[in-house]
Amino acid sequence: MAASGLHDLRSSTRVGAPLNATISFVKSKNAGAVTVIWVHGTPGSAEGWSDYVQDPLASTVSIALDRPGFGQSEPEAAVISLEQQAAAVAALFPPAPEKVILVGHSLGGAVVAYVAAQHPDRVRGLVLLASSLDPGQESINPMQYVGRAWPVSSLLPRALRNANEELMAFKGQLLALEPMLPSITAPTIIVHGTKDDLVPFANVAYMHSHLTGARCVKTVVLEGQNHFLPWNSESTVRDAVAWAISQGGGANAGC
Repeated sequence: MAASGLHDLRSSTRVGAPLNATISFVKSKNAGAVTVIWVHGTPGSAEGWSDYVQDPLASTVSIALDRPGFGQSEPEAAVISLEQQAAAVAALFPPAPEKVILVGHSLGGAVVAYVAAQHPDRVRGLVLLASSLDPGQESINPMQYVGRAWPVSSLLPRALRNANEELMAFKGQLLALEPMLPSITAPTIIVHGTKDDLVPFANVAYMHSHLTGARCVKTVVLEGQNHFLPWNSESTVRDAVAWAISQGGGANAGC
């Protein structure tokens, strides 16, 4: 489906402290019993989830946001804080006490993990797609310093400039997130490819060792698959979300 079809589904909301910015998002038209919030990596935007928003899972409402610093969301500069990024996601929650399914891809996985740790009573299930949570796997390439320096930085598109800033600060953000991970209680499913050259498969072992408070942690290993799971493994992604919904509803679907 064409991302251009998202135009009529787009809206915005003002998020207060600690972010204090206007966030743009898209929301599926259908009514559904379960809200699924999709969070992209870096760079990226809500358009990356267009198929899932325009054709949501049965009985769900799909919401995908432009994370702060990307797409049509404020601010213009990068927002490196996971706490501030998480505030944008939490602002899209439906009224309490309804719980949500959170889906995060790549760096977006760290964002939704932060949300799930901060709001355990509001998260029904957590889906981590090729997610980077292990600070030990993060390093800075010397070229990233070049990209940050003027005049190179001024020549980069906003998305790439902000992605570079996020990644350069990401290890420190993950170290701060680490002690929060046991606070996640929601059933969690990890989907990762063995040939992911951007987010090493070693992240899977890290997540298993730190998600000790989750009611259930399930892993789907995609042999030979790369980092771009939302687009090359859509059926697996949809199955993972369906599993999270079933577990959050109290069913035992293989936990």
